[in-house]
Amino acid sequence: MTTEPVYLDHNATTPVHPEVRDAMLPWLGAEWGNPSSSHTFGRRAATALAHARAAVAQLVGAEPDAVVFTSGGTEADNLALLGTRLAHPRVVISAVEHPAVEAAVRHRGGVELGVLAVDGQGRVDLERAADVLAAPVGLLSVMLAQNETGVVQPVAQLAGLARHASPEVLVHCDAAQAVGKIDVDVAALGVDLLTIVGHKFCAPAGIGALVVRRGVPLHATTFGGGQERGLRSGTEPVALAVALGAACSLAIRTGAAERARQIALREELWARLHAGIPGIVRSGAGVATLPNTLHVRIPGAAGSAVLAAAPDVAASTGSACHADDHAASGVLGAMGVPASEAAGALRLSLGRMTTHADVERAANALVTAAAALRG
Repeated sequence: MTTEPVYLDHNATTPVHPEVRDAMLPWLGAEWGNPSSSHTFGRRAATALAHARAAVAQLVGAEPDAVVFTSGGTEADNLALLGTRLAHPRVVISAVEHPAVEAAVRHRGGVELGVLAVDGQGRVDLERAADVLAAPVGLLSVMLAQNETGVVQPVAQLAGLARHASPEVLVHCDAAQAVGKIDVDVAALGVDLLTIVGHKFCAPAGIGALVVRRGVPLHATTFGGGQERGLRSGTEPVALAVALGAACSLAIRTGAAERARQIALREELWARLHAGIPGIVRSGAGVATLPNTLHVRIPGAAGSAVLAAAPDVAASTGSACHADDHAASGVLGAMGVPASEAAGALRLSLGRMTTHADVERAANALVTAAAALRG
């Protein structure tokens, strides 16, 4: 009997939770209506879609009519960054954004790009950010939690700095890694647009949302039947939307307890690795990070080689979006980490199914692999 590896790559994607799967299954069989249809089948679909929208809104402190369903984070980010009408042609992002943000801004054209530097822990430097944001800004986009290091960014403070200098600025937050893992409230963050990604917290891939504050000047980037307030035309994927709503309801009900459980497991994993691998470094030490994410750097061994030598562990050296790129992470470069040290990076991200036994097994495998590679 083959034993599966310990899965520590939940920041790449999460397994669909049984409760979420059960919620969506009827919409893959017994129910099939188009929410835009006026007959019984369509009305049932529209009701299910409305319930899902309300659950998403509740999780992030928004109104249901602010939620626009999308195919995922990339589409949501692109809609926010390409569909906004800017009061000033200057866009500012952090140095550690996901490619869905950075590439969209560069594609937009006709804008001046400003970049917010991060400190050695991967957190946006507020003092340096104040200088960048003192000049007029039309759009500020900063992720809430960094997908590789797990570092939580000071979005509310940055939004305040931007609005102080540019009252008409629009603020977008890619909260793909944060929603469902930590408390997220759009009003507390002071953002106008917020990206949500279902497969990062127990819903299937293929569904996400963009939360759009009322009054934000946003235009569609795709055209058709006018669904989703005219911002995202196309027949809504009811099954996937229901799944996202169920994942949000699960997070609302059990999020606090699950966060505490994952923090305890993460700290146990770190303690075991720290004790077993001399010189190992933890990214984000001393700043707020996601409860499930442990990013480490192993001196004297490439992270990819460590994982290859530890087949009992399914993890990554960085973002899954760059899994085939063995170059040092741009995130670590922005943090000032030398390329030789960055090469030893591992991202270990836990999830709802991670157990104490998993942590013990994974730590033993990684410690053994690192020791063998370092001679």
